[in-house]
Amino acid sequence: MFGFLAAIVAGFVTPQLEAPVARPLALKLEKYITLEASETRLLAFIIAMLGAGIASALLDSGSTFWVILGGALGYFGTRLIGAAREMMDARNKN
Repeated sequence: MFGFLAAIVAGFVTPQLEAPVARPLALKLEKYITLEASETRLLAFIIAMLGAGIASALLDSGSTFWVILGGALGYFGTRLIGAAREMMDARNKN
């Protein structure tokens, strides 16, 4: 359960990790591989999910499936909540 919750948090904080963590790492990796600007967010997500996966493994809490699902829900959480609200508002209008 903790792994799932840690992954939700990791997915949610991915945009905040982009500038302080992923961009400096991307600059260091430029010597070896070419990264496009759009891939910096992906690099931040990978770093966040690695942290959640390590926390899950150290605490022996959560399977790989739940960590991945939690990360996806955390990353897309604000959009999913917005879409759900729009659907409920549309249903209430009818």
